[in-house]
Amino acid sequence: METVLSQPLMGWLLRWQRRMRRTDRRHPWLLDSVAVVGIAVLTVLDARFGAARGPSDAPRPDLPFGVLLALTAVLVLPLWWRRRAPAVVFPAVAVLALLPWTLNLWLLAAACLLAALHNLALHGSLRLLGWAAAVTLVEMCVAVWFLLPAGNPALGAVLLVSQEIAAVALALALRTQRVYLAALEDRAARLEVERDQRERLTAAAERSRVAREMHDIVGHNLSVMVGLADGAATLAAGRGEQSAEALRILGDTGRQAMGELRRVLGVLGFETVTGPAAAPLSPQPGLADLDPLLTRVRAAGPRVSYRTEGDLGALGSGVQLTVYRIVQESLTNTLKHAGTDTAAHVTVTAGAGLIHVRIADTGPPPGTPRVPRDGTPDSGHGLVGIRQRSAMYGGTVTAGPRADRPGWIVDVTLETPGETPGEMSGEMSGDTPGETPGKPPGKPSGNPPGETPGEQRP
Repeated sequence: METVLSQPLMGWLLRWQRRMRRTDRRHPWLLDSVAVVGIAVLTVLDARFGAARGPSDAPRPDLPFGVLLALTAVLVLPLWWRRRAPAVVFPAVAVLALLPWTLNLWLLAAACLLAALHNLALHGSLRLLGWAAAVTLVEMCVAVWFLLPAGNPALGAVLLVSQEIAAVALALALRTQRVYLAALEDRAARLEVERDQRERLTAAAERSRVAREMHDIVGHNLSVMVGLADGAATLAAGRGEQSAEALRILGDTGRQAMGELRRVLGVLGFETVTGPAAAPLSPQPGLADLDPLLTRVRAAGPRVSYRTEGDLGALGSGVQLTVYRIVQESLTNTLKHAGTDTAAHVTVTAGAGLIHVRIADTGPPPGTPRVPRDGTPDSGHGLVGIRQRSAMYGGTVTAGPRADRPGWIVDVTLETPGETPGEMSGEMSGDTPGETPGKPPGKPSGNPPGETPGEQRP
């Protein structure tokens, strides 16, 4: 399409076609009137001033101008309804055209008849098109051999029949194009609806997963709080202290909060399994678990460097889990879209109530087919998950191709209210900044770095 639009003439024709379509949709009567007036003016001028040519070389009868106008109006006016009632307009024009044939007004008769046939092929029933084409063929042959004073009827018949074929072929081509464009528009609309549904389902699933993880964190903290309150209440009661009752109320309130949390998760569709059938639980990952994650990524092939700044240990478990998942999903998408022969750099910076996470890769090697990362229909929900997690902490997400070099970048800024990072430090884990670690020998082992391998970067 860009090549076509780069040609001045083709670009002008396409733009003119779009403008004509918009005008026709807004004012359909306007183009109908223009077509009728154009045919009428052309045929009247040809009848009055044109030389005898075409199927017949005989001179035309000298008709009064009023009679010529009346005859033209009777034959041309039905064409104003040619698009709204093509099955009615064509037989009317076919019958009325017999008189102009006999008067050697062949241009008037042929133009109106072909216009009616063209619109029947374009807007009417295809079952009637065959009969209409046969009627037109018979009428033209009768006109050339019997109604027109033609010196060479065979040549006149070939001329008129070729015009009939051209009119029908053009109409069928335009009709096919319209059907094709309508099918493409319908498919695009359905794909857009499916994409919106997929995004909503993905966002709901991601919110559910985040809620489950937050439940594990909050539930753990509540359990610790309830246990400490109960223990302190028992100890205070043994010593006869007045704080025993307040501690018991604190423990009961914690247990009530845990019950409410389980009920909310039940509304979201979660099932809390307890007892012997419960699956073993593992702690939620944090920033301390990034080193094992990056080790697994390096084992898969990519060269990954990691740099941290600030007191990351002072961050809460929820923020640490969010940062871990952002890095995990970003590196998973790097493996999927950039391949194993790439390099990635991860930076996590904490300070001034904000935490900044940046994951940048160098993209696939030159000459490797590029995998789209721009929201194709088969794309997953890596960025959706990152945005959902970042929204919990008022974060902003910027993701897209790098402007300075090939590759992809994910840049996330999270708010950490109530947390005051300590002094900035240049702690390094893995490789030093600016270095490009070598690709370790051996083949990948264990699970892929993203524990959710089905996720993709849109």
